Amino acid sequence: MKYRIQHKTVYRYTEPVRRSVHELRLAPRSGPLQWVEDWRLTVPGNLTEARDGFGNIVHNFTMAGPAVTIAIAATGEVDVRAVDGDGPAAFHDAPEPGEARVSPLYFLSGTALTQAPPALQSFAAPYLAAGHDLPALLALADGIAGQVRYQSNTTDVGTSAAEAFGRGSGVCQDQAQVMVAACRALGIPARYVSGYFYDPAATAMASHAWADICLDPAQGLWCSIDITHRCVTDTRHVRLAVGRDYTSAAPIRGILEGGAGETLDVEIVITPTD
Repeated sequence: MKYRIQHKTVYRYTEPVRRSVHELRLAPRSGPLQWVEDWRLTVPGNLTEARDGFGNIVHNFTMAGPAVTIAIAATGEVDVRAVDGDGPAAFHDAPEPGEARVSPLYFLSGTALTQAPPALQSFAAPYLAAGHDLPALLALADGIAGQVRYQSNTTDVGTSAAEAFGRGSGVCQDQAQVMVAACRALGIPARYVSGYFYDPAATAMASHAWADICLDPAQGLWCSIDITHRCVTDTRHVRLAVGRDYTSAAPIRGILEGGAGETLDVEIVITPTD
């Protein structure tokens, strides 16, 4: 599937922002699961581009001067790859020649958002007692989706996996972080993925999140599982960035001087072009 994606984020303030510094992970990269044919970012400042240690494309810009609106737009086309009409169950994600990237084993270490309390470890352990092959991981994802039921407006970006698991509800971000926390607690490298999910029945599109689980660290072999939809990712999924948790894969992060009374509007349009 090939998609045309338009993603616009507008911040508005009742008091002007005097200065701001922004870090964006809003540019997908080509890899084993997708090919980026075109991508452009529009921001109120000069962009610099780099790669982080996870392989993500990272842009930065600084905005000086008073502003009551900050608009950030991303537009492009991505061709999501498939095998015989279905997304591949496992894929090799190795650094490009000359690229420095962390080892898959780096994704064994927890973060403040992905600590697994004893109750979460006890919940996950029976699913992976015989190993972490794909059927076992899908069973765990199904269990997590049932335990942390999807419910909007019950959590925020600072909610940890432990909090979401204890609450029993959350959104895709929380379900992904619970999956990541559970796998890491049982000695399996796992990383958080931010991106888009195309649903032709949806009245409005939104960002999405899921988890990559490492099947073989020595070979850099991964599988990508959407906990919310209880499936291996497929041609409906477009990847933006990976990280240890939400904070290191967030599409937009920023630091402001001034800028009280912030409101946020996000519009995402995903159109199949095939």
